Amino acid sequence: MATILSADTQALGQALLSESSIQMHNLGAKCVADDGRVFRYAKAGETLVPGTLLQAPVEKTNHQDVVPAIAAIGATQITVTLGATAATANYYAGGWAIITVTPGQGYQYKIKSHPAADSAATLVLTLEDPLVIALTASSNVDLVPNPFNGVIINPSTATSCPVGVAVYPITSAYYGWVQTGGVATLLAADGAVVVGTSVVASNATAGAVEAATGAQAVVGVAVTGIAQTEYGAIKLSIE
Repeated sequence: MATILSADTQALGQALLSESSIQMHNLGAKCVADDGRVFRYAKAGETLVPGTLLQAPVEKTNHQDVVPAIAAIGATQITVTLGATAATANYYAGGWAIITVTPGQGYQYKIKSHPAADSAATLVLTLEDPLVIALTASSNVDLVPNPFNGVIINPSTATSCPVGVAVYPITSAYYGWVQTGGVATLLAADGAVVVGTSVVASNATAGAVEAATGAQAVVGVAVTGIAQTEYGAIKLSIE
């Protein structure tokens, strides 16, 4: 089946402040509250804590710039040789194969499914859409998981990108909604935050934000002033 384009999620199979052991929406599915807040459907990679900043799964550098086997235009499967890290079955389902080196560079293909593969083994990826440009052994491929497949509390040293804010204590491996837009509640752990100023992911306290400084990812703008170690209102700019 080719990639399906649609509007925002209109009907929720799962309530906002809840968790489920059963997946009820596509990961990354978007819904918008009538007050302008935006939420995305996610799987927890660890138990989440309300009011904390969340990150996408840790990048796997051994699954970047991997070499594919030759694949013709129109193929819906590609085979790559992994680096020294194993892949669990369907870890990349809902994520993407990004072609980083020509032939085919610049194209991005959604991954439908794949089996497990050992470290340094070959991995067959089934794609949602057929190849537009043929791949050769000169091509390189980055495997990128869906950023909402196993979200974690944002670490003090970034290992991927911020993806939202926890609004409910979702248990590890369970599913639920995380906030990505509008006014959210976040912890300011490392100094006070001044109203109307930008805030970034903290590089000292996991899951927290701080006044904009350095090269940390920008998260949003303070709606009110927030005292150190308190939670307060941040208008998110994650997406």
